[in-house]
Amino acid sequence: MRGTRGNGTSPHRKHRLPGPEQHPLASQLDFFLQYLIAERRLAANTVGAYQADLSSFFDFLAQGAGGVEEITSDRIREYLLHCRENGISNRSNARRVSALRAFFRFLHAEGRVPADPTRLLDLPKPGRKLPQVLTLPEVDRLLAAPAGHDPLALRNSAMLHLLYATGLRVSELVALPVAALHLTRGFVRILGKGSKERLVPFGEEARERLEAYLRLARPALLRRRPSDFLFLTRRGRPMTRLRFWQIIRETALAAGIRAQISPHMLRHSFATHLLEHGADLRSVQLMLGHADIATTQIYTHVDSGRLKTVHQRFHPRG
Repeated sequence: MRGTRGNGTSPHRKHRLPGPEQHPLASQLDFFLQYLIAERRLAANTVGAYQADLSSFFDFLAQGAGGVEEITSDRIREYLLHCRENGISNRSNARRVSALRAFFRFLHAEGRVPADPTRLLDLPKPGRKLPQVLTLPEVDRLLAAPAGHDPLALRNSAMLHLLYATGLRVSELVALPVAALHLTRGFVRILGKGSKERLVPFGEEARERLEAYLRLARPALLRRRPSDFLFLTRRGRPMTRLRFWQIIRETALAAGIRAQISPHMLRHSFATHLLEHGADLRSVQLMLGHADIATTQIYTHVDSGRLKTVHQRFHPRG
């Protein structure tokens, strides 16, 4: 059976519903999560997102009675209406529908539910948002902000330069092992979503910052303790996503950047600036690690928006 492979131990805590009894469907959650881990080999963050979305559905079901066979398309639509009435966006509802579809398709294939209630369900229209990006002058100010030669300043400068030079996800950046960095050849080897490997190049400026960090800062942060991780905290521990998010916000404030900056904004800026300067879409897709080129195409919309602004500003009848 597909869901029984692996080591049999789920890293995710089983969701317990409020009230005296669990809904019968909730007992299938760990079984489904094990399938995502062992068979589909999804990343822990992705599996956690499935768990959160399905747990929300279980909480809704716990408010009424009924077994698995009574979960219909209409019941799921009631759940989505409940979500909207509680301020959940169409985008988040679309993600929840995707999680429910995967869950019920799996259970139906395993013979654990008599029918798939999501089969005829329409996805809510999410209304895709254009990503927020930094201007080139803002990027220059941000990268120049970690001034000084102390270990933390050198580390912050190396992380920011590498992030903008490669467009890595923040989870990929903080988990980067030293062995994945190839300084002389100028690229990093990334194990991204779905355990897919890719090579991403970086330029001379990022290489110089990384060399300075490795030579002058990382040994001081290690304090003679071993670590496979490239970027470390002041205590010699692996950098966390939350701490780096704080670092980039603090650096942006020091650089006088008012935008609500995040690590992902540098990833967006990397892609947008490459396309603006003539890079082809397929190359940008490979560097970003997108499975579908349609995901990368959103950055062409950003560029089109910039062209429209230029047209309105300079055309005599704009």
